[in-house]
Amino acid sequence: MPRALVTGITGQDGLYLAELLLAKGYEVFGLIRGQNNPKLDLVRSTVPEVKLLTGDLTDVSSLVRVLSIAQPDEVYNLGAISFVAYSWENAALTTDVTGKGVLNILEATRLYAGDDIERVRFYQASSSEMFGKVQHVPQSESTLLWPRSPYGVAKTYGHYMTINYRESYGMHASSGVLFNHESPRRGPEFVTRKVSQAVARIKLGLQDELVMGNLDAKRDWGFAGDYVEAMWLMLQQPVGDDFVISTGETHSIGELLDVAFAAGGIDDWAPYVRQDPQFMRPAEVDLLIGDSTKARETLGWKPTVTFEQLVTMMVESDLAEQSRTR
Repeated sequence: MPRALVTGITGQDGLYLAELLLAKGYEVFGLIRGQNNPKLDLVRSTVPEVKLLTGDLTDVSSLVRVLSIAQPDEVYNLGAISFVAYSWENAALTTDVTGKGVLNILEATRLYAGDDIERVRFYQASSSEMFGKVQHVPQSESTLLWPRSPYGVAKTYGHYMTINYRESYGMHASSGVLFNHESPRRGPEFVTRKVSQAVARIKLGLQDELVMGNLDAKRDWGFAGDYVEAMWLMLQQPVGDDFVISTGETHSIGELLDVAFAAGGIDDWAPYVRQDPQFMRPAEVDLLIGDSTKARETLGWKPTVTFEQLVTMMVESDLAEQSRTR
């Protein structure tokens, strides 16, 4: 039975990845930070077979201990402070966890693997936010990185450190440059879930308006359940490498509102949406669209859920949840 360690097990990607690995017959270990983690019960109820271990990406000694217990064949580093807007308010903490945390888990994995460095395969969750002020459309593995947020800068550090460990030590280390990927499990602070939750509440009469920032920003949105399969496929390759994972389609926030409100049975969203400058980014990333040709050709991966299906799925899930709790 193969063994895997997943950091960031409490996030949407961690949960979907754990389900995928368990279905493939893995013994899965999840890293939890803090004994009173508020998402602990969520993990236990969603993937009860996962064995949870306490550790912290900012503490190398705890990671060495966790690796010695889990004895993994594969390490998936999904742990990060991942809300971009928060990274401007807490740039130092974002750097410590999302950036230096990658170095810590890479070094702990290297020490755990010892002389047989290739026996442990490592996945780093890189991000399309690294492209930031995009230098090429669409963005591929060779596009110059120009991050425009502390989060993007931290992810860029982790991305290059993963490449460095692959080249310096021969580690089977891969980075997945994942474009925006969403699901009903997305946190309510992220724009897609903010919208789907608000549509459900407006439909049910529980909320009067939705306050938004830039409606013209465009993103390449896919389904998180599809994207975790790409993570697994990367670690099944003979050598580590970097892959852009995306749908190759871009949609504006305005289009997101169109589909979400329509899914909630509301034809015109204008009376319900108000823009507020406080939700504008200090440095906006205007257009992200990925070229995942390499992943399609090398991994045999492609997305299965369309943008419209994804947004509708999220609205329907939030309608059901809000109906139960109101």
